[in-house]
Amino acid sequence: MAISKDKKQALVNELSELFSSAKATAVAKYQGLTVADLQELRRAAREADVTIKVVKNRLVRVAMGDNDTYKEADSSALVGQLLYAFSDTDEVAPAKVLDTFAKTHPGLELVAGFSGEGLTQNTADVTALAGLPSKQQLIAEVVAQLLSPVHDTTNALSGNLHALLDGVSEKATA
Repeated sequence: MAISKDKKQALVNELSELFSSAKATAVAKYQGLTVADLQELRRAAREADVTIKVVKNRLVRVAMGDNDTYKEADSSALVGQLLYAFSDTDEVAPAKVLDTFAKTHPGLELVAGFSGEGLTQNTADVTALAGLPSKQQLIAEVVAQLLSPVHDTTNALSGNLHALLDGVSEKATA
């Protein structure tokens, strides 16, 4: 079914907006997935604040060409039935959502990605990005590292205090 010129222009405008606000974009082949599978993927993506779009690659190339950041990006990997995952809040989220979903649904295969700076990422880059901890996990690790000396000091002091109290109680009972 053909899409009208107005509808195509609206899609290009929407994609241009998504690209301009995206911190990261991940691209995956979805051949062999059912409609129920795609709905499950969209649900998981919504929970991670990721937008999933299934549009013609030609319209994506036009949207990328309209955007100064992505104008020079290599779009040669955009071939076949692809879906695009955008996130305007987290650089890792699109790759992580697609990679996690691909583990249980072999019909989904990561193809490429684009950073917020317009750099093209190959499959290995996107897969490596998906393996990174989430932003919240990294923040928690930094806070734990910063609090580590404080915890060590309080544990050492409380350990000595317990030993002192145990010694005093033994002397009192003797």
